[in-house]
Amino acid sequence: MPRRENRSRRRGPLRTARPRLLVVIGSLRTEQDYLIGLRDSAGTRAVDIQLVRKAKSPTAVVAYAANFVARAPDDFDEVWCVYDVDEFEVEPASREAARHRFQLAVSDPCFELWLLLHHEDCAAFLNGYREVERRLRKHLPGYDKTRLDFADHADGVGDAIRRAEKLGDSGNPSTDMWRLATRIRTEEEQ
Repeated sequence: MPRRENRSRRRGPLRTARPRLLVVIGSLRTEQDYLIGLRDSAGTRAVDIQLVRKAKSPTAVVAYAANFVARAPDDFDEVWCVYDVDEFEVEPASREAARHRFQLAVSDPCFELWLLLHHEDCAAFLNGYREVERRLRKHLPGYDKTRLDFADHADGVGDAIRRAEKLGDSGNPSTDMWRLATRIRTEEEQ
């Protein structure tokens, strides 16, 4: 008589731990609202994200992230610093982030460029936040920096990623938000 396999001894598939990301944001609220919406849009929590707002200069954002991680060095798999160029000198922050092996999501001139890319191509120089906001309001007349509704942008995430990647890594306009968005979406789709 052939031997029957004992199914109770078989192991089920092993579940891998969710990647843990610390995202330190150098703004008041807009980026946080967007990232929460992006994370929650797929209805899964395949990636753990701890969001911390630190409305300061890019250098202060990176320093804050370094201090945060120093208190709990094993709590995160990746650290991301999200900030705008605006009127800041960002090179010192970029060097410090590289030293700590932090990822950056820098927008030049501002985060609203990333939002604009959800709705249209934009490759010409932008003269600061006001110009980006004016163009964004053509698509979202009620846009309010203090109350971002992710649903206004959800359908355009793929387009924004493609458009931002095409812009390149630096200069006005550019945004590295596509890298963070891709990281979050890739984990959600697995």
